[in-house]
Amino acid sequence: MDIIETKNLTKFYGSSKGIEDLSLNVKEGEILGFIGPNGAGKSTTIRLLLSLIYPTSGSATIFGKDVIKYGPEIKRQIGYMPSEVFYYENMRVQELLDYSASFYGKDCSKRIKELSGLLKLDLTKKIDDLSYGNKKKVGIVQGLLHDPDLIILDEPTGGLDPLMQKNFFELLKEENRAGKTIFFSSHILSEVQKICDRVAIIREGTLINIESMEHLLQNNYKRIHLTTAKKAEGKLFDIPGVSDLKVEKNQVSLLYKGDVNTISRIIAQMDLVDFMVGEPDLEEIFMHYYT
Repeated sequence: MDIIETKNLTKFYGSSKGIEDLSLNVKEGEILGFIGPNGAGKSTTIRLLLSLIYPTSGSATIFGKDVIKYGPEIKRQIGYMPSEVFYYENMRVQELLDYSASFYGKDCSKRIKELSGLLKLDLTKKIDDLSYGNKKKVGIVQGLLHDPDLIILDEPTGGLDPLMQKNFFELLKEENRAGKTIFFSSHILSEVQKICDRVAIIREGTLINIESMEHLLQNNYKRIHLTTAKKAEGKLFDIPGVSDLKVEKNQVSLLYKGDVNTISRIIAQMDLVDFMVGEPDLEEIFMHYYT
């Protein structure tokens, strides 16, 4: 079952494009990474899913229901954390979370206590006295306190220190193991690489690729490093599938996508001192899509 589905979803702000013809699906129980640099259209997509703004054309459904027609009903089952959080500064954390919980018509006190304990969030402090990182923690608790079926995160880790980021990722994994579906938008590729099942790459408002993390990292590209006995010749690697080629004296580094027999025959012509073949990280793959 698809928890989220968009079909040719398009949003223009006057003559400026937010997103165009975006079609994707998020399966039940998966963690989908939605990646792209700032301004690529990630937040626009999320605001459309939450019916905070309306599309120019196309459609989106969540839980099989149109996000505009059934917006209020759908939102009761969604936990959302925006990239920036703004609160009533004079309220205390506990008051704010109790107020948020009141919209869901159920007792969330146990859940609030568990989440705030995990994130080391002081419930007695006033919002105005919190650091940016602690305000983000409030946002995390607020987004999860009602035990939502779908969690939508827009650049969620800004302001969290490394230890809190680790706790946060463990929390997301635990939520996912409990059956929750997660839509994780980020421009920090190492975050996506840690927890996501599939990755959708967006560029300038257009979806340019979507596939499994495993396939993206293991089957598409190989990172090859060679050390030669004498000065290397870069022209040997002037073949389809080679990118990010760097040749410095007797050192060769490249990304390769294609038939391994082809690249092996080229390497066999060289007098090697050492070689290494490994998987590129997501950062390298991502930059390939943008260059």
